[in-house]
Amino acid sequence: MTATARKTREWDASADHDEILIGISSCILGEKVRFDGGHKRDDFLAETLAKFVRFVPVCPEVDIGLGVPRETIRLERGERKEIRLVAPKSGLDHTTTMSRYSDRKARELQGLDLSGYVLKSGSPTCGLFRVRVYDHNNVPSKTGRGLYAEALTSRLPNLPVEEDGRLRDPRLRENFFERVFAYRRIRNLFRGRWTLGDLVRFHTNEKFLLLAHDRDAYAELGRLVANARGKPRRELAETYESVFMGGLSKIATTRKAANVLQHMAGHLRKVIGQRERAEIATVVDDFRRGLIPLVVPVTLIRHHAHLNDVEYLVGQTFLEPHPKELMLRNHV
Repeated sequence: MTATARKTREWDASADHDEILIGISSCILGEKVRFDGGHKRDDFLAETLAKFVRFVPVCPEVDIGLGVPRETIRLERGERKEIRLVAPKSGLDHTTTMSRYSDRKARELQGLDLSGYVLKSGSPTCGLFRVRVYDHNNVPSKTGRGLYAEALTSRLPNLPVEEDGRLRDPRLRENFFERVFAYRRIRNLFRGRWTLGDLVRFHTNEKFLLLAHDRDAYAELGRLVANARGKPRRELAETYESVFMGGLSKIATTRKAANVLQHMAGHLRKVIGQRERAEIATVVDDFRRGLIPLVVPVTLIRHHAHLNDVEYLVGQTFLEPHPKELMLRNHV
């Protein structure tokens, strides 16, 4: 079975989730669609992640008919400061064709209800950050964003989007996939008929995950939920989703995560002994000092929460925000 055909399989922390669709630049899955006939396969994405999601591969340049192999294209800044997509050797301008395609494709993907997107870094169509833009003197500056990436992020502002190159950073990788599965959870909440009680339960379960990222976002969402009665449902859902995903986009620091762990440990005080409390405190401190990864204290607290049936902690997504098989917290 190919990577693009694999289906999502169930995992313990999200028993009610449905298929998770991830948009991705085709070359990252190993498809030979690059200008030189090559690819940029990422084994972690194409193999490990593929066990939990179904990919939706896209290559904008092939889709508009540029072919493989093809002349290189790049972003250029015009006389009026506008950004153009140009093939420098032939002088062909693909800006209008690519812009129209990108808008159409972004609308199509919006209908698929994606949970995330991984783009090829540096690409004049797919690059998300620091894409080279050439001025009239042929001098490049890393200030651009690919035309397709721009249309995608404009159409789907809350969708978790990241570049393949940045995913080599353990913290950025963990943050991205944390957001992917969080986005799926909140989309599942709001896609059908939901009550204010459902929203309260969701907010309660996401408390410690939010606190590890952005305390202000958690507080803002708390006020929103507390004053939700009487608000239009669509407006409430849109506001909650926007603030929720915005808060999670901030990287969880070691200090914030350690504070959350200490707070969670407080909920175990009445059900575990002094020796166990001391062990948790030591492990959390070791994590704070950078001696052990996050997975160690999280596993210990989750063990005691389940063993002693501490329902409030068991329901916290912070303890398992994504499949443990991805081993994302082994490196942060």
